Amino acid sequence: MSASSQPAFPQTALQWLLTPPDGAIPAAPRLLAFGRSAAPLVGALDESVRVVACDTSRAGVRTLLNRFRRALPVVAQAAHLPFAPKSFDVVAVHQSLHALPEDSLASIARVLTPTGHLAVSYIVRDDSVPWVRRLGALLRDVDPEAMAGAYGTESVERLSHSPFFTDVVERRHRLWVPISRVNLLDMVARRFPDLESDRLGQLMASVGNLYESSARVPEPLLLPYQVSSWKAVVNHAAVSSTLADADPGLPIRL
Repeated sequence: MSASSQPAFPQTALQWLLTPPDGAIPAAPRLLAFGRSAAPLVGALDESVRVVACDTSRAGVRTLLNRFRRALPVVAQAAHLPFAPKSFDVVAVHQSLHALPEDSLASIARVLTPTGHLAVSYIVRDDSVPWVRRLGALLRDVDPEAMAGAYGTESVERLSHSPFFTDVVERRHRLWVPISRVNLLDMVARRFPDLESDRLGQLMASVGNLYESSARVPEPLLLPYQVSSWKAVVNHAAVSSTLADADPGLPIRL
């Protein structure tokens, strides 16, 4: 499925990610949202959260600001965050932990408060639902790699082996997103823009029949998603041992 078909970030998952291990959310938590892919998460925040929108490019920062205009914009690399130590209660990374360099975890840990945590999340499609499995079979008949389901969640294993984080906990939230017949056909057509017209017509007819046999008219089909969320508590004992050798860059105090 394309990224455009993904749903809004659910409040239940957001609240769990923001809640520190001791269960007491600060009155005005300081959150660093890293990466443009965190835009859905940032867009679900309320005005009480003090947000820094950070990406490696100006375009990425603008994407975040479009979802939370009161955020402080910063262009930086995850491995070289230009903030003073202990600046944030939460660092949020959505859909992109797998894309961060290995040394990013040390940089993230450095800018967290001693009671802070890293919040990692991925929204992934749940292919266990029968009609979704049948759709996958139709698409893989055209492209064996279609709906392969490689989301990057395996990168969370890095947290378990990192000296900078402890007590990694996970929670999953189910999410159902309505999709109409027209939107499903459009999504399939966009997946195969170069497919010859005859073959595309056959595929679209098969997908249309699948929709009609699976939906309970007039209700739309429901695309099943799962919000996989992790929290990892910062280990400042490990962080302190590296601060003397760290490049302080241009410290930004919040």
